[in-house]
Amino acid sequence: QVHLVESGGGLVQAGGSLRLSCAASGSIFNINEMGWYRQAPGNPRELVARIVSDGNTGYAESVKGRFTIAGDFAKNTMYLQMSSLKPEDTAVYYCAAEGRLSRDYAPFESWGQGTQVTVSS
Repeated sequence: QVHLVESGGGLVQAGGSLRLSCAASGSIFNINEMGWYRQAPGNPRELVARIVSDGNTGYAESVKGRFTIAGDFAKNTMYLQMSSLKPEDTAVYYCAAEGRLSRDYAPFESWGQGTQVTVSS
C-alpha cells in the first residue's frame, strides 16, 4: 500500500559525491520518520541516517560529516547527499519510512528495493 522508490545510485571514484533520492507513494496519511540503510555483501543491514518529521536527524559515526540527510515530509520524499565517498561506502542503499495509512490510520513501515552505490579506489 506504500511504495518507496530509490534513485541516484551508481559508480563513483573515491572522494566523489552522489545524491540519493527516495519517493514514497500510496495511501499515506503521514510519514513520521524516514531513514537510509545500507548493506554490503556479507554484512548486516545498517542504519546510515535518519530524519524525523520534526527535523531531528541522526547519523552513523562512519558517515558523520560526509553525508547529509534531508526530507520533505509534505511531499513524502527524502534525500541523502553523500560526499567524500570511500570504497567502504560501497553497498546497496535502502530507504525506509514509517507513518500512518490514510485509509484507517493504521501504522505502516515500508522499504524500498534498494539502489547500488559503488565507490572505486
